[in-house]
Amino acid sequence: MKQLWYGGKIYTMEKEQETVEAVLVEQGKIITLGKLEELQSQADEFHHLQGATMYPGFVDSHLHILFQGEKLVRLDLSHARTAEEMLDLVREAAKNTPADQWLFGEGWNENNFPDKRIPTISELDEIRKEPILLTRICHHVMLGNTAALKNGGITEETVSPSGGEIGRDAQGKLNGLLYDKATNLVTESIPREGQSYIDSLVELLNIAIDDMLSKGLTGAHSEDMSYFGHFTNPLTAYNRVVGEKQHFRVHLLRHNAVFEEMMKANVEFDGPFIELGAMKIFADGALGGSTAALLQPYADQPNNKGLLIQTDEEVENLVKLARQYNEAIAVHIIGDAGAEQIISAIEKYPAPTGKRDRLIHCCVLNEELIERMSKLPVVLDLQPAFVPSDFPWVINRLGEERLKNAYSWKKLLDRGFMCAAGTDAPIEDIDPLLSIYAAVERKKVGENHDGYLPSEKLTRFEAIKMYTYGSAQAICKEHERGLIKEGYDADFSIFDRDLFDGTSEDMLKAKAVKTVVAGKIVFERKTVN
Repeated sequence: MKQLWYGGKIYTMEKEQETVEAVLVEQGKIITLGKLEELQSQADEFHHLQGATMYPGFVDSHLHILFQGEKLVRLDLSHARTAEEMLDLVREAAKNTPADQWLFGEGWNENNFPDKRIPTISELDEIRKEPILLTRICHHVMLGNTAALKNGGITEETVSPSGGEIGRDAQGKLNGLLYDKATNLVTESIPREGQSYIDSLVELLNIAIDDMLSKGLTGAHSEDMSYFGHFTNPLTAYNRVVGEKQHFRVHLLRHNAVFEEMMKANVEFDGPFIELGAMKIFADGALGGSTAALLQPYADQPNNKGLLIQTDEEVENLVKLARQYNEAIAVHIIGDAGAEQIISAIEKYPAPTGKRDRLIHCCVLNEELIERMSKLPVVLDLQPAFVPSDFPWVINRLGEERLKNAYSWKKLLDRGFMCAAGTDAPIEDIDPLLSIYAAVERKKVGENHDGYLPSEKLTRFEAIKMYTYGSAQAICKEHERGLIKEGYDADFSIFDRDLFDGTSEDMLKAKAVKTVVAGKIVFERKTVN
């Protein structure tokens, strides 16, 4: 059965402004492109775009799908603008949370509060004696009440683990804050076993993936393997949701904590819709929580350089382990000290032939690090939405001098780096159009200025291509995905308007009308408002 797609503008994304009249698809692959009159006689099935605009499938190159599902069903704290508003939201949610259940909240950000005040453990204890656990927007800091900390075995005498910190007030008492690896003490104490738990993961995946399909995303690269009990839990859920429906392409990174066990288990999947990828490593924390590792102290905290999650020796051992299994690594690096640690390790132990290491975020670099990176087989996994989220507060945190090589997407592209685009959802909004807007305008929607570090603005073509071809490069599949081209997968994102026309604000009005994976319509909008 040969399908013909036609009747709207079709961007190949191979060259800027390059379009074709029609695309012929068979068995999930693009078999030829050309003029409608030349191809229509070959088709058995016709898909008229009705004036809509078609692109290669948009793929979010870095997120956490199960956490995104949790964000969609948990208490949303991202809109709180003061500590008091945050507490009011928690107080209201507590009224509807059974005593035998934890109260989870997501997305608080004290940098949005005028006084930067974070609620205290005692304020949470006044709301509820049962566990409360509130995750900061960066997912590198959590705030819990006494019951949540006790559940994780944390007392006044507990020593902070390596790569993490248990927060304390000026008197040395627990303040409820947990940083990086210290969060594991609590999260790993939450029961995550049994069929009902796997059923809950299936529900979260369905919610998250359905939402992504509705936004035109045909796939995503996710990291979920070490947070939901044994790795077989999320894998079972993915098999039930993606493996059975075959409606979304998922590339799964493997956290270093479970990487070797997964390799020894020889996990395999039927079909091309679920893939296993690189070893995921966290080098450091986040700028928002002041845990990103910097070579020089924070400008607003002269005694703090952030946190390295592992020692240099531990990082080298992880890289060597990945290489033993002929695998690449994918590393979270926010600060320049985190970048320096990882670059040094992969200079000693390069990626296997035919594979690329993935450097994720790359928010703070310097010229020496960029030059060293340019000599390595790496792809940069960038999150454009970090700019409107982190500015202007990050200016005081880093200082003017470090901004020269911070959030420098244009500079990195111009230096020839392969760059993919993602959201790190649930950290940022999953909508790809918001990320593309952030890459192009470098400001929050509605702000009236020229953008933060405007010399780093991308063109719309560059920003969209990071979501298509760039995401394919991130997993060495640029020869079969990311373009509308003969022989490539028939994955299409179809919007009701041309994303290249009008203003950037006009682009944000676009709606996905169809999402197509392997030639199959997996989402279709019934009405467009």
